[in-house]
Amino acid sequence: MQVNLQINARWIITVDPNDTVLEHHAVIIQDDVIIDILPQQDACKYSPSTIIHLNDHALAPGFINAHTHAAMSLLKGLADDLPLDEWLNEHIWPAETELADASFVRDGSELAIAEMIKGGTTCFNDMYFFIDQTVLAATQAGIRACIGIPVIDFPTRWAKDLDEYISKGLAVHERFNSHELISFTFAPHAPYTVCDASLNTLQPIMDELGLAMHIHAHETSAEVEESITKYGVSPIERLNKLGLLNPDLMAVHMTALSETDIQLLTKNQVNIVHCPESNLKLASGFCPSAQLLQLGINVAIGTDGSASNNDLDMLGETRTAALLAKGVTKKANALSAHQALRMATLNGAKALGIDDKTGSLEIGKQADLFAINLNQLQTQPIYDVISTLVYSASRAQISDVWVAGKQLMKNHTLTTIDEPGLIKKAQQWQGKISPFHHQPHKAV
Repeated sequence: MQVNLQINARWIITVDPNDTVLEHHAVIIQDDVIIDILPQQDACKYSPSTIIHLNDHALAPGFINAHTHAAMSLLKGLADDLPLDEWLNEHIWPAETELADASFVRDGSELAIAEMIKGGTTCFNDMYFFIDQTVLAATQAGIRACIGIPVIDFPTRWAKDLDEYISKGLAVHERFNSHELISFTFAPHAPYTVCDASLNTLQPIMDELGLAMHIHAHETSAEVEESITKYGVSPIERLNKLGLLNPDLMAVHMTALSETDIQLLTKNQVNIVHCPESNLKLASGFCPSAQLLQLGINVAIGTDGSASNNDLDMLGETRTAALLAKGVTKKANALSAHQALRMATLNGAKALGIDDKTGSLEIGKQADLFAINLNQLQTQPIYDVISTLVYSASRAQISDVWVAGKQLMKNHTLTTIDEPGLIKKAQQWQGKISPFHHQPHKAV
């Protein structure tokens, strides 16, 4: 049988329901779909146009970055080592008000997408403004993306009020919704920046279009305390009263959860997006990821934006998620490498409602995957390839990336993005953004 591509690899990490790891197998790809996974010696029944031998590599499902602000890549390092409120109100929001226009979003999104592809990410779930520019950057690069239609109760350079946020967002949705790699959500910023009336306005539109909701919630204990003071309930209890807790909700950060909050999340099967490194860097608190997983709640992993994380490294984020859970619970087996990898791949796909298409390497799914060379000092010897991937490997070892069967990185080189030109554009933005740079306080 004639096929497009055969990839032979030392290991294939499937992240299927049984956590199967295959050795010396081949992945057979026709167009955008995996049509077979079989021992290499049995692959002779296929006649591939291209065959790739990766004898030192593992193949794994592409990472799904379940929460990003891609364009904020241009703000990385702008206001480090500050509390969340000061970071947002005194530095990030003023810089965005002055600079975050269509060209900022296009260039920042392209910078983020390039970094994500080089780190093995094949899909990202975004929340930002000028969403048409993020879509254009994603489609040009060939990455899979879920784009949040932003809503916030104050004017920005993108929109002046609720009606304009909705109308402009729906226009982009109508323009790109049929694209095979692009999907959409509604993305109200947070319960403290979007009022009940605005949230209620979104619900019938989401129902009509079949869109999920993507929202920050419980990012800090101060946010929770403020909600209790103002509304008499936590943000999660407030969203529950509005009828917004359901399996179509992606709640991001989720620190400072009470037992009541956790019961509501469990009952309504809300998807949680855990951003461990951003929460650590901003000292925002801890998401009880291990406890939520034990209760059967779907927990995915996101990096958040580069402005609060400084990288979009999903492999590093996965390691941090596993280690943080152990430290918080004081249990070394609280969250295993296998569970963490599932959070970063299949759980992300489930949160986005695309787990029938991607998130694992299985016959019939889209060919979204990366190859990582484990025949290097830092990843030898190997006893459990998943543990080696999560605890020992670095994203610099990822050599090749495919999305829907199209190769976006070949032997460490991006195939759809001009990396030197992109670096030059980022450096040009640095001159415009640097006046907003926060000079860190000296240690005492």
